[in-house]
Amino acid sequence: MGRALGGAPRARDCRGGLIRLPTHTCGVLVRLQRIWSFDSRNFRSMLLLSLGPKAWPRLSQFKPRILPRSREGEFLHAWSRNLSGQNQPRGPGLRTRLLITTLFGAGLGGAWMAAKAEKEQRQRQQRTEALRQAAVGQGDFSLLDHQGQPRCKADFRGQWVLIYFGFTHCPDICPDELEKLVQVVKQLEAEPYLPMVQPVFITVDPARDDVAAMARYVKDFHPRLLGLTGSTEQVAQVSRSYRVYYSAGPKDEDQDYIVDHSIAIYLLNPDGLFTDYYNRSRSAEQIADSVRRHMAAFHSILS
Repeated sequence: MGRALGGAPRARDCRGGLIRLPTHTCGVLVRLQRIWSFDSRNFRSMLLLSLGPKAWPRLSQFKPRILPRSREGEFLHAWSRNLSGQNQPRGPGLRTRLLITTLFGAGLGGAWMAAKAEKEQRQRQQRTEALRQAAVGQGDFSLLDHQGQPRCKADFRGQWVLIYFGFTHCPDICPDELEKLVQVVKQLEAEPYLPMVQPVFITVDPARDDVAAMARYVKDFHPRLLGLTGSTEQVAQVSRSYRVYYSAGPKDEDQDYIVDHSIAIYLLNPDGLFTDYYNRSRSAEQIADSVRRHMAAFHSILS
């Protein structure tokens, strides 16, 4: 620090440039240097402190030494910490922010899943109520199984039943739908905690599908698939009960013909009540999922 020609006292900053200092500032710094015996590096830091806010960012270039534990030293320590931002309140850390974000996202996801489940349950209840009002599968029936034993609706009480209407001379649709029905039964059989499902095939061509023809046909699909046939009147009665349309087409020169009929798989619950139906567009996995849901929600009205 020195005095320039014709001017106020001056000192060099950290970069060697001359800084004009007020006279009283130089006197204060000299006294401080004598009290604490600053070295040149600490002295330059104190000099920058005295120059005001514009020079304070340069303080980061210096690493001040530990000041003596005096009242003045404590004050300067606190002052330097405030200038460097060490005492400024800090926001939450990265881990805390991530945790908050994760919890918030999980809360939103849980609320969305709950709303979705509630909506699906409400839709299933509305569908079930609409199907009940359709009065499908009401009344009894009397048919013969593929072993010649008489069968009625009460024989299936206490069982879940999947029914398909078709005919044994069907070239493609009936075999495909029966194979899908069997896949559903096998999927549900693989889950031992679920009740057994009885697959049933009812013919809409009683003229050709007698007991023997039904026995030959059902054995190619599943050992528990039950084939049912009967007289023309008996088949017509059960078909009307389940709203099944069928009509025999014209015969060809070999007296063969195709029967046009509705394509659907019907689900009956253990009370013998029609519960749901599945058209051709539904896959085996979709039908199995639906049956599981009906099983989980079932409450008998007869017991």
